[in-house]
Amino acid sequence: MTYIIKGSGLTINDVVNVARNNEKTELHPKALERIKVCRAMVEKKVKAHEIMYGVNTGIGEFSETVLNDDQVKDFQKYLIYNHSAGIGDPMPLEYVRAAMLGRINVHAHGNSGIRPEITLTLVEMLNKGLTPYVCQKGSVGASGDLAPMSQIALLLMGEGEAYYKGELMSGKEAMDKAGIKIPGLQARDGLGTINGSNVLTAMSAIFLYDANNWLKQAEIAAAMSLEALKANMGPYTAKLHEVRGFKGAVRSAKSINKLVTGGDLKEEKVAHKVQDAYSMRSTPQVIGAAHDALAYARSQVEIELNGVGDNPIFFPEENMQLSGANFQGTPVSLPMDMAGIAITMVSVLSERRMNRLNNPALSAGLPAFLTKGAGMFSGLMLSQYTADMQITEQRILSAPASILSIPAAADQEDFVSMGMNTAIKNFQILDNAYGILGIEFMAAAQALDFREYKFGKGVTKAKEIIRKHVSFLEIDRPLYKDHTAMKELVKSCEILNEVIKEVGELE
Repeated sequence: MTYIIKGSGLTINDVVNVARNNEKTELHPKALERIKVCRAMVEKKVKAHEIMYGVNTGIGEFSETVLNDDQVKDFQKYLIYNHSAGIGDPMPLEYVRAAMLGRINVHAHGNSGIRPEITLTLVEMLNKGLTPYVCQKGSVGASGDLAPMSQIALLLMGEGEAYYKGELMSGKEAMDKAGIKIPGLQARDGLGTINGSNVLTAMSAIFLYDANNWLKQAEIAAAMSLEALKANMGPYTAKLHEVRGFKGAVRSAKSINKLVTGGDLKEEKVAHKVQDAYSMRSTPQVIGAAHDALAYARSQVEIELNGVGDNPIFFPEENMQLSGANFQGTPVSLPMDMAGIAITMVSVLSERRMNRLNNPALSAGLPAFLTKGAGMFSGLMLSQYTADMQITEQRILSAPASILSIPAAADQEDFVSMGMNTAIKNFQILDNAYGILGIEFMAAAQALDFREYKFGKGVTKAKEIIRKHVSFLEIDRPLYKDHTAMKELVKSCEILNEVIKEVGELE
């Protein structure tokens, strides 16, 4: 399939398909026409020597400096040089590809004033698998992601570095090998390529896609632990949550019910307490709150993906240009801070259930630390330590970046979103979450092996998949390989995919 870029309708799933799965792209003819119309207006204004920010003026603190005709073209080159100021390791290629797609979608509105050759070159780079080398750190999330986007723009001058067919090489060599003509930069082209929060938005889109899959697996792990702990399943009745009204809680309760359907616990064939601990009976409310937080973040990210994040912005129909701050990353960074916190919160809940599985005073008759030889063997005692360490790191990373602005550019840019910090730390939070949830999965499977009643269809399938990767802990063994295998299993979504085949799509 080919994704048609038209300036609207770009979803998080579309971003993942293009960025991660290398789906081809094509610029819609009407979008191309809009770009041409806008460019014609800009060129007319340049010839008339109208003052336009970032076209024939400097930027930031130098916005009052007017450039002469000879300086206008060279200014774009030096703008990109100056802003290619990132540092450290390269970001994953899918982040860069997603940012390129987002920037093309901005151009497709026909409000950015760049030459169509610029946009079409970015499309061709995506389709031919040529991905710029971009440092992960350097952006403060306003005026847009200038540093990382500038490393993308270097390729438009045949400079910088890029990956092509699995190899890192100079930008010029990569463009030549891919057969892509280098368009160069003329008036407005440089700033029109970099002046938006496209990288932090792209990373946020990918994070939300992966986090949603993780949350669904958190419900599977919860269902396994609940069955192992002989939970009272009454609190998972959808009707209970419908009267309160939170959509996420209703969704979560329905998913967990689907997973335990067909088991003895759900059918009231196993004795249970009248009321369980919060870490058990509050699961729909807590995971549901995370679902709701991610849904809000998704709505904000998709608005940004389909909006005109640029400066200045041109309106050809009114023959008008306006300079503002549509590059400001705060509308994305604030909800994404909340999204990261939501993953940490559900990870804490996961660890609390794992604690109950281990603790003989709380586990409804399971052996201490889920081992047959307590005393001689320690079972999964140390698995909890590993989960706890990761949760502490998550908590540190959950401090919101959106309130941590540091003024820059001689205080012209005196409030910035720090959205790139949010995007980076969210992936670190999620990386820990894979490990924490993997440990609950492993403990729940171990616990279920001590039970002799029938489990729900979804729970049974999940346990079956886990046992393909990690065997029952009969006697103590080094657990680091098991922990790592479980982390990778959760990350792969194999459990989720197989459970969906068994019971149908989770809510």
